[in-house]
Order: sequence, then C-alpha cells, then structure tokens
Amino acid sequence: MFYRPSEGHGLPHNPFNAIVTPRPIGWISTRGADGHDNIAPYSFFNAVAYVPPQVMFASTSAKDDRDGTKDSVAQLRETGVFCVNVVEYAMRDAMNLTSGTYDRDIDEFDHAGLEKAECATISCARLAQAPASLECKVTQILKLEGEANYAVFGEVTGVHMREDCMVEGMFDVTKFQPLSRLGYRDYTVVREVFSLQRPGE
Repeated sequence: MFYRPSEGHGLPHNPFNAIVTPRPIGWISTRGADGHDNIAPYSFFNAVAYVPPQVMFASTSAKDDRDGTKDSVAQLRETGVFCVNVVEYAMRDAMNLTSGTYDRDIDEFDHAGLEKAECATISCARLAQAPASLECKVTQILKLEGEANYAVFGEVTGVHMREDCMVEGMFDVTKFQPLSRLGYRDYTVVREVFSLQRPGE
C-alpha cells in the first residue's frame, strides 16, 4: 500500500503513529503564571542533545480555552519552564487519566491522585514518585506546519533519579519498566534489555 498524506489514507485509523514506534512518553508537568499546576503525557518526545542536555516534545492539538494550543504549552509560554517525568508501567492508568481534555482549572496531579514535589532549579511541580524527572528551561518554541502543532525545546537544568532505579552507579531501566507509545490505543513496556558494542569501541 502507498498513500499520500495530503490525499488521505482511506483506512479506519491513521497508520502514521503505528509506523513511528515505539515512542518514549514525556509526562510533562508545567505551572502557569497563576500558580496552577498541570501534568499531561506527550508521545512526540525525545532527548535531542548531550551537552548541554536538551529534550523536546511536540503538542499537536488545541483546547477551546487555550488560544490555539493546550494547557502545557500555554503555561510554559508564561513561565519559560517545564519538567519531564518518566512514565513507568506501574503508573500507566494514572498517566492515561491525565491524557484527558479537562478545564484549564483542573489540576491533573490531584485528579489522578499523584503526589507532587517541587523542582530544585525551576519553579514547577514534578511527579514525586517518577523513576526520573528532568527539570527544563525552555530554549525554543517552534510553530510547525499545521493548525495547532508546536515543538518545544528545553535545556535540562536538574535531574532527579529514584534511588531504587540506581544499580552500581547506573540508571537501570529494568527496575521500573518504561512505558512507550505505539499506534492507535496501543502501548508497550520495556522488559528485555540487551547491549551492543559500537564498532571501534
């Protein structure tokens, strides 16, 4: 099968998300200028640079009460900071609950029964029980093609790692089983890890 996205695919559901998989999930927490906290998952997320460490996520839809975007982007526009919280399999239901479209005054931390902690380098809440959290200062917000598509880039200014995820000085993903996004309504979890040595190392 071949299709041109501009002409449609003719399938019951868009296959694009199912092709680009698995995708890590950034559980993005933000705080508005009014002090209101928000947390929401984004599967268009990744690390993009080592020095200085930088990450990005993309928001691709809008809410009627947020002027062409969603709560996360609206709030980080106001404050210039956000926090990426790593999603583990054990928190899949809470993560899914925070993916809903809620009124801007709803605190998704409270709605999903999540414990907050204050970040150390930015004024923002983070998920207290997350395997890891990356405190970020916004460096760029890029408007992408499409009505409500924005890519947010941030420099990591602080890193939290849960103690039970540390093994012999290394952050061990097998200790918490990272959750990843597939296509449609599907997810996967990391349960098997193997190593490869690069040529010349």
